[in-house]
This record gives sequence, C-alpha cells and structure tokens, in this order.
Amino acid sequence: MDSNNDEALDIIVTNVVATFRTRCHLNLRKIALEGTNVIYKPEVGKVLMKLRKPKITASIWSSGKIICTGATSEEEAKLGARRLARCLQKLGFKVRFSAFRVVNVLAVCSMPFAVHLVDFTKNNRPIASYEPELHPAATYRIKNLKATVQVFSTGSLTVTGMLLSHDHTHTHLPSLPSFIYS
Repeated sequence: MDSNNDEALDIIVTNVVATFRTRCHLNLRKIALEGTNVIYKPEVGKVLMKLRKPKITASIWSSGKIICTGATSEEEAKLGARRLARCLQKLGFKVRFSAFRVVNVLAVCSMPFAVHLVDFTKNNRPIASYEPELHPAATYRIKNLKATVQVFSTGSLTVTGMLLSHDHTHTHLPSLPSFIYS
C-alpha cells in the first residue's frame, strides 16, 4: 500500500467493561443462596453472576458496586447491567440503577502482513515503545482516542481503552502510523 493512503482498519470489538451502582447495600450470602447462575467468592468478598442474554459476567460487591464484562457493545453492556439490576430487585433488594459508565473496551484486528516492530518503534519513538524482554508486542498510544494499541509482529492488533461512538461492534481506527503499511 502507498504510505499516503489513509485506509481505515476494521476493528472488531470483543469485550466492553462497564460499571454501575445499585445505591443500596447487598447481602452477598442471600444473592448466593437465592440467585441463579451465581458463584460466591467469600475470600474475595464478591459474587459472580452470569447472564445468558446478553452474555455477560458481573462481579457484585456488598457495597453495591457492580462490574459487568463480556458485552460486545455499549448498548449490550447497558442492557445486561439493567437486567442484572432487575434480578437483584427480584431478590428483594431496593436497587436503583445509577452511575452507569463504560470503563474499558477491548478490540482486535488482524492485518494481512507482518510488522517489523523495531522499525515501527524507531519511527514513532515518543508514542511507541517495544521491550521484547517484557512483552512480545510494541505498545502504541493514541492520546486523542485514549487508546492503547498492542502491535504484534504477526500483524495482529489489540486495542484497549478506546471509547465507543454510538455502540458499533465494528469501529474504524484511521490514525495508525502510515509506515505500518510500508
């Protein structure tokens, strides 16, 4: 590809992590005994609850803070969080769904060519770093999107921390350096 060609890569969102609060204290033992699809972890002080549709796993703390993982879009994460709050209401808790926010997004992409990581890092020194003794990928930070891209020598990309725009399961990342295509 030509270095001045600005084609966007198709990134597939694989995981959305969201948090919300119930604004009430939760009795974890009661959730573990009466709830469905739950795993009680008393040594950590939390309960794991799984939903099938949407397929999410929630970590529930007695303080009322809940972290939902496994959704593939922001809409799916919010729907799962609301269903989880409804399950807790049915168990007798005075749950009020509040402070919902997406805290992390994980997306992947595979390019049809390999990347020479040493050259990649040299050409983008301030925002790219590569320590082969610590991690097999080069880390590239995109400040305006608040995202971190892990670039592997095989051409695989892992994007984390990126905020979604209107809940698409496919997102475009046009700001990767053009020399990746050379």
